[in-house]
Amino acid sequence: MVDELGALEANNTWSIVSFPHDKSVIACRWVYKAKFFANGFLQRYKERLVAKRYTQQEGIDYLEKFSLVAKLVTVKVLLALDDARGWLLIHLDVNNAFLQGDLSDEFYM
Repeated sequence: MVDELGALEANNTWSIVSFPHDKSVIACRWVYKAKFFANGFLQRYKERLVAKRYTQQEGIDYLEKFSLVAKLVTVKVLLALDDARGWLLIHLDVNNAFLQGDLSDEFYM
């Protein structure tokens, strides 16, 4: 959890503020996952802090849903670099990818 919290703080993901009583609070929880090497041995444990968005009501707490995913041009650039440099691409993992999105609304967690 130390790495995840460090990344959240380094990216200025949140700020501690007084809670306005006219807003709703989104609950959160830690999600844990074991990562394994290709041979099946445990590599490490990963964790992430997720918001329980299912507690919100459409039209009241939010207007639209979206999911941040990698742009196709980014994937193509990485594959082109892989090919141009003769690398062997087996697996690609992007750390903290979802921390780079900009939100226009305020959320309280």
